[in-house]
Amino acid sequence: MLLFRSEEHLERWLGRHGHERGAVMSLVQIWGLAQAWYADKLTPGWRRHTPDEAEAVFESLGLTGDFWRLR
Repeated sequence: MLLFRSEEHLERWLGRHGHERGAVMSLVQIWGLAQAWYADKLTPGWRRHTPDEAEAVFESLGLTGDFWRLR
């Protein structure tokens, strides 16, 4: 994961390094994903998210498209 201060900064970095643009998330989305993903990790009844549950978390944060599909 790389953090950029703006879309312009990202585009300059991509051009300089010759990489293609991948999935882009805002800090709000990153924080929301971390909270949703790890909120119950230390509880005794914790279990891994199913693909459907994980995709529901992604979608709730506006993370859609092929990159975020698990099936």
